[in-house]
Amino acid sequence: MLSPPGTQSQPVSSSTPGGHIQGPWLAVARGAWIVCALLLLANFVASIPAYYQLMLNVCTLPNHVPCTNPSQATPSWQLTPENVQALAQLHLSVAAYAAFFVTLNVVVSLLCWGIGLLIFWRKSDEGMGLFVSLLLVFFGAIGFNDTFLGAYVPAQSPLLLQILLYIIQNAAWAALGAFLLTFPTGRFVPRWSWLLISLWLGLNILYPDSLGWPPVLIAAELLLVLGATLGIMAYRYVRVLGASQRQQVKWFVYTVVVTFSLYIIINALPGLVPGLSVADSPYQLVFATSTTFIFAFYPLCLGIAILRYRLWDIDVIINRTLVYGSLTALLAVLYVGLVIGLQALVRLFTQQVSQSPVVIVASTLVIAALFQPLRYRIQRIIDRRFYRRKYNAARTLAQFSASLRNEVDLQQLREELLAVVQETMEPAHVSLWLRPVSPRERTELQPVLGREHSVDQLDV
Repeated sequence: MLSPPGTQSQPVSSSTPGGHIQGPWLAVARGAWIVCALLLLANFVASIPAYYQLMLNVCTLPNHVPCTNPSQATPSWQLTPENVQALAQLHLSVAAYAAFFVTLNVVVSLLCWGIGLLIFWRKSDEGMGLFVSLLLVFFGAIGFNDTFLGAYVPAQSPLLLQILLYIIQNAAWAALGAFLLTFPTGRFVPRWSWLLISLWLGLNILYPDSLGWPPVLIAAELLLVLGATLGIMAYRYVRVLGASQRQQVKWFVYTVVVTFSLYIIINALPGLVPGLSVADSPYQLVFATSTTFIFAFYPLCLGIAILRYRLWDIDVIINRTLVYGSLTALLAVLYVGLVIGLQALVRLFTQQVSQSPVVIVASTLVIAALFQPLRYRIQRIIDRRFYRRKYNAARTLAQFSASLRNEVDLQQLREELLAVVQETMEPAHVSLWLRPVSPRERTELQPVLGREHSVDQLDV
């Protein structure tokens, strides 16, 4: 249950009702999951050969209008005549590219299926574990950008089948919105946040622009949905979630930031290098394949977050990403500046127009000499700016002591304790030994825990 208004800033305990499914409802939930998974598997298997046949057809629509799947308005990623010319430069056929692209999509889908089944096997007694596992299986079955959703359905399909595919598309957007608003607790906090799911459904209605909505309205709706969702996620992270739950959110947010950054870089390169933007450039084939590859990061991060495998490694990964990402960008700018500046000086004094090898060697040596000092300086700046919490151990311990009054789940308490030790002490290894409860202590603890929590369930 949700905390009263005056206590909403306290972390939500995983022992609250709704976190675990027990009794007959667990069997019903697992049975429904299996039925949905089998139906999705049938769609997945039937769509693979149909989608391969679709990829063998070259898109010949004018004005670079992308081709779409026959039964829906999502892009089909078919090749254009210019793409065929690019394949000819690489001595590849359309059939070879179609086989590669379909195989890549199948591999990513199988990754979603594998991690979804693993989460179902390990965490199907938890509401969020059951939901995320079904979400992964769902997106694994329909493919990235709905590539496998009804690929076998002809364009002139029965109305009932079109309605079914439309419902599945809307269910995908609704499920995505529900995940973002409830991860990782499985509860809507604040309570009214479930209303945003209707806005996520609106994204699917407005995205294809089938109703002729003005672009301004579509942009406003998109900003409203994303802004409200991000605001609620930030509120939950700061005021609601515990230490281990925040680590789960960090894994997901890190993946979103990394994938979006890669997506922006892939789209920005043709603008920086004019040769890549040519219609028959082989780089045009990279966009679809790289976007599909980037999508594979999401099932991996969700598997780590839900299964809580090496949760605390994310802090090290984020730190190293910030350090070496900043270092790489800074060294790249310095290298380009040195090459341009030194070449200008050489041209000024020697009147040499061609590029001098000495400039390249000198710039490389300077960059090599600056690597270690810059890395050390950037590391100190990032630690001081983003990791000040490890310098204030007393405050962290006080917050942990305050949270003990509301924690009755031993598993959650263990994770909170390990989190405090990791943040304040930063040891190379942390382990916790729990002394078994004697029969006498078990009898004494039962009245304290009450009927909802048996001492036998504490796994001590």
